[in-house]
Amino acid sequence: MCPLGWLGVASLCLGTLWAVPAEKRMKVDKPKAELTLYENLDLGNYEVTLDNYGDILDLSNYEELYDYKDLVSKIEVGTLAPRPKDRKPLPGLGETTAGTPKPQPPSSAGPVPPAPIPGQGLHSCQLCLCLGTSVYCDDTELEQIPALPPDTAYLYARFNRIEAVRAADFSGLEKLERIDLSSNSISWVDADAFRRLPRLQELLLPENRLPALPELPRSLVHLDVRHNRIASAGLRPEAFRDLKQLQFLHLSDNQLDFIPVPLPESLRSLHLQNNNIRTMHEDTFCDRQEQGQIRRALEDIRLDGNPINLSLFASAFSCLPRLPTGRFS
Repeated sequence: MCPLGWLGVASLCLGTLWAVPAEKRMKVDKPKAELTLYENLDLGNYEVTLDNYGDILDLSNYEELYDYKDLVSKIEVGTLAPRPKDRKPLPGLGETTAGTPKPQPPSSAGPVPPAPIPGQGLHSCQLCLCLGTSVYCDDTELEQIPALPPDTAYLYARFNRIEAVRAADFSGLEKLERIDLSSNSISWVDADAFRRLPRLQELLLPENRLPALPELPRSLVHLDVRHNRIASAGLRPEAFRDLKQLQFLHLSDNQLDFIPVPLPESLRSLHLQNNNIRTMHEDTFCDRQEQGQIRRALEDIRLDGNPINLSLFASAFSCLPRLPTGRFS
């Protein structure tokens, strides 16, 4: 072949070689470089299986690396949830940049009015929780009884600051069956505050400052005025005689010095413990003129915590199915 022919063949081979991509040309050199980097590692047994996983990773002291005890929230039964700490806004969320001013209220806007005082002229359903015929006002810092819906049957206004109960508070509420004003500061009740409630069955006024009892409706079944300041002079004469449906009368922890009589035959439980009762009339519980009388309904009488010696008045409770609780010596 002529020299020009050999020259053409050589040019063709060189052109084919340069047409191959650069990364293919370097393929031969790359494994050598990688082997140089990892030549100090023993990769012969690198395959991980369930059998050798524990040998490769040492997890014996893994729990010592992180102590999670301080992350466990301490919650005690009966306590309120702690108030959340003030959180700083994240960048871009709630923060304004230097070029974006915060929105300002219009200049015509006046000062913000103060929050209304609870119980001052507002309807109960604005201050409390109204569900059906029940109104729940517990622990709402009430200073007086708010206006109630006309169909209210159950009122719960415990743990507040109520100091007085007026007749107007329950005017027209003929469907009321239960009033619970426990743990307030009530020191005054109008004489006819409850008398005009024909369906009232439960009146609960414990842990207040009452010095006397008002007139009571004849429909009453349960009266609880424990832990007040009621003296015997604060009870109307024969205050409970006409309460023919009364079953539970709780007058403990007051300042009574005698048992209020007569007591209705319907009475089942009488609590008079922790008063100043020293004596008892012979017909306090039993009628002396009725032979063989057994007053079966009255099974629970508490007179403990009084200076009276019950053994001196055995005839006063001879008709009872159970002896009163108290001191017999």
